[in-house]
Amino acid sequence: MKGRTAIILVAIMAGLFALIACEEEATPAPEATPVPEVESRLETVMDRGTVICASRDDVPGYGYLDANGNNVGFDIDLCRALATAVLGDPNAIEIRLITAAQRGPTVQSGEVDMLVRTVTWTTSRDAQWGNYAQTMFYDGQGFMVRKDLGIDSALDLKDASVCVTQGTTTELNLQDFSNQYDLNITALTFEDTDLVVAAYESQQCDAFTNDRSQLAAIGSAFENRDDHVILPETISEEPLGPVVPHGDEQWYDIVKTVMGMLIYSEAYGINSGNVPSAETGDTVVDRLFGLSGSYGQETLGISQTAAQDVIRNVGNYGEIYERNLGAGGINLPRENGRNALWADARCTDCPKGGQIYAAPLR
Repeated sequence: MKGRTAIILVAIMAGLFALIACEEEATPAPEATPVPEVESRLETVMDRGTVICASRDDVPGYGYLDANGNNVGFDIDLCRALATAVLGDPNAIEIRLITAAQRGPTVQSGEVDMLVRTVTWTTSRDAQWGNYAQTMFYDGQGFMVRKDLGIDSALDLKDASVCVTQGTTTELNLQDFSNQYDLNITALTFEDTDLVVAAYESQQCDAFTNDRSQLAAIGSAFENRDDHVILPETISEEPLGPVVPHGDEQWYDIVKTVMGMLIYSEAYGINSGNVPSAETGDTVVDRLFGLSGSYGQETLGISQTAAQDVIRNVGNYGEIYERNLGAGGINLPRENGRNALWADARCTDCPKGGQIYAAPLR
């Protein structure tokens, strides 16, 4: 009997296992939810047909309206160079006009492809706003005053009122400078540069502070420019350059590479009038212009000869500087200054060389 019982129990268990197996076979496994492909920013830009840059139209030299109502300037040309590299057309740009306070939120949101609005590179902005490409202009903060105040130094601004743009590193630097030298400066803040300048011109404040290049640019438009003076002190470091939204390394690399194209073209003596279209025998020139070798165009997703289009249409770094910030623009000297090329310094004179430099294109 015990043997028969054991056999029966085994049979029952086998039946149960078979039933479970059948149920498992009958119940299909749930299908995995496909992960949607996220379009890269390069693909988005190419589908859209334009590069969207956040910038300005109120500061001569950087971003302003010319006599024909066109938005032009150093920052605008950097946007045009990017559009040429990825779309083949320097005019395939949309300039999104924003205030200084809108710079961070605008690039953080990802609604623009590049922020290029005289924006200073700082560690907190790099972490919070977006990825900074290399510095394209080295600046520093200064002060402008009316000559009739008889002030020769920023250290004479004790108990003065100073107009400044709200929510900028300029405002923070002003407070630091006042605290450091116990000047008791009163900051009158305004949301945008136009309002700051209007307040200064109407003598609501004793002085106006901004990056020295912007003081020169804005002052150049004053009706009586000689009535104003820029004080000699520089109170900060202001490295300016393009910023792109976090999250797309390919796009970040493209922007850095395009800025490098501008810089190295000048270093190699290539300008908008002598761009090569056939091998020159100069290895670095031929590589840059897609005539021999590669610096990663295929990985970046740009054409082999993108640099040819960029330099022909927009010019090299020196050409962009001269027409906007140099003799053709607001006349900021470049020679022997920090915005000269690194290549202008020889090893015997290295400390006096410029700092405009980029990752080698190779």
